Amino acid sequence: MSLLVRARRGAQHLVHVTPESAGWRHVGFDAWRLDAGDELRIDVPDDREACLVVLRGSIDFEAGSLRRENFGGRASVFAAQPPPALYAPPQTSVRVCAHDEVELALASAPATGRYPARVIEPATMARSTRGSGTNARYICDVLPQTEEAESLLVVEVRTPAAHSSSYPPHKHDADDPPNETQLEEVYYHRIDPAQGFAFQRVYTDTGDLDETMAAHNHDVVLVPRGYHPVVMPHGYNGYYLNVMAGPRREWRMRNDPAHEWMLK
Repeated sequence: MSLLVRARRGAQHLVHVTPESAGWRHVGFDAWRLDAGDELRIDVPDDREACLVVLRGSIDFEAGSLRRENFGGRASVFAAQPPPALYAPPQTSVRVCAHDEVELALASAPATGRYPARVIEPATMARSTRGSGTNARYICDVLPQTEEAESLLVVEVRTPAAHSSSYPPHKHDADDPPNETQLEEVYYHRIDPAQGFAFQRVYTDTGDLDETMAAHNHDVVLVPRGYHPVVMPHGYNGYYLNVMAGPRREWRMRNDPAHEWMLK
């Protein structure tokens, strides 16, 4: 099975990834593109939690007793501002109405219902720069391990043109805390200008998995295990939304020893 999930670019429901379709146990991912006035209902299963991220545009939503109007407002995923998000526990029904051109992402993972639904405000999201030179990229922690959830970790990254990202290559596929934790991961790619692409490689120490892909706008790359660097070609800015989940809700990674020298 290819690790590259091509987007349905002419469809409202751009991407649909389930644990069954990905061949793993934890992470689910969906993305939609809505026009003004479009409505969407999302029913979170009784054994999963979800994080709905308003990537672009504004919505009205209802999620149990939570209601918001004009929720969102970011013009583009490439804007230097965090996105608003909604945490939804199992058995939540979310109703959405788009105010304008909207792009939504839904991350999901196993849960028992420990935490209530809540709005995740952009002002609460930590932002940082990782790396330097042509390895610099810009991070926004949408749902980090310091915030309440049972399984999900959600982060977005903007990578300038001709820069590398998730680099030096790192992995998180071994249950060996505090050195490393086992997390499945998806990369939801957006490209500016939209006709461009990103290169992503997923590979293991043994070489039993080694796949290099050209991810286009709205495509998803699955990372079941192994190292997974991203490189943007000259002239094209990159964005990706990462969703991670695994047996332990903690992000601990190990760099590829062959490339770790550049950090010293």
